[in-house]
Amino acid sequence: MPELPEVETVKRTLNELITGKTIAYVEVRLPRIIQKPDDIQQFETLLQGQTIETIERRGKFLRFVLTDYVMVSHLRMEGRYGLYAGDDPIEPHTHVLFRFTDESELRYKDVRQFGTMHLFPKGDELTQPPLVKLGLEPLDDAFTLEAFRGVIGHRATKIKPLLLNQAYIVGIGNIYVDESLFLAGIHPEREASSLSKKELALLHEAIIRTLQESVEVGGSSIKSYVNGQGEIGLFQHQLNIYGRQSQPCKTCGQEIVKTVVGGRGTHICLTCQPLKPKRSRKKSEK
Repeated sequence: MPELPEVETVKRTLNELITGKTIAYVEVRLPRIIQKPDDIQQFETLLQGQTIETIERRGKFLRFVLTDYVMVSHLRMEGRYGLYAGDDPIEPHTHVLFRFTDESELRYKDVRQFGTMHLFPKGDELTQPPLVKLGLEPLDDAFTLEAFRGVIGHRATKIKPLLLNQAYIVGIGNIYVDESLFLAGIHPEREASSLSKKELALLHEAIIRTLQESVEVGGSSIKSYVNGQGEIGLFQHQLNIYGRQSQPCKTCGQEIVKTVVGGRGTHICLTCQPLKPKRSRKKSEK
C-alpha cells in the first residue's frame, strides 16, 4: 500500500500534470470505487465543469481541490493515476476516467479494486469520514517533539501498532515504522510509556528523517507503486531493515529477523533494537 512518501510523490506529480485543467465529463466504470455520493450519475454530473485548483495530501489520502468541491481519493493497495491522450487505448483495470476540455484524460486504474473516492462540497471533507479522525501530519511544522510526546508517550501500548494507528500520526505505514524504529534503536514491542524522553526524541527525529529522505527519491517501489508519470520510487535501495530478513544488519552485522507485531510483518535487529532498554549506571547501582 502506498504510504506517506508515495502519496506525497503522486500529489506532486499530479500537480505538475493536471492543475488548471477543467473537467468536461467523468465516466465511472466500477461504481463501488465511488463512496460518496451514493448516486454515481450525480458524482459524474457534479464534476462536470470543475477546474482542478490544486492537489493536496492528508495522511495517505489525496485531496483534489476543485472549483466548488473536494474529491478525496485513497489509493489503497494498488490504485494509481495516469494522464493519457484522449484517444489512447484504455488499459485493463481502468475504473474511472476524467476527461478534460483539452481532450487529455486522467485515468484511475486499480487491479485490486480497493481504492475509494469521496466527493464533498469544499470544507466539508475535513469534518466527515474518512478525514475527520486523522492524527498528526509528521512532515508538518505542527509535528513538534511536544506534540509527538503528547499523543504517544503516555500510552501503555506497543510502539509499533501505535505508530501505525492513523488516529495518532498519519501516513507512516509498515515500511517506515520499521525503518524509523531501527534508526532510533527501539524494539517494536516496547510499550510507548516505557520510552525515555531521549528515546522519544530519537524516534521523533527518525520518523521525520526517514519520511523526508523517501520523499526526496520518490518513495519506495516495493511492489507495484509508480507515480502519475509511471516512474518508480528509489527509496527501497536505501532501506536499512525492511525486507532484509536473514541479511546482516548494516550497523552491527547481526542477522535481521522477521517476526509479527500487532499482526504486521516486522523486521528487527535484536542487537541494535534490544527489547529491554539499557539501564543507566546510576540506576543499576541503587
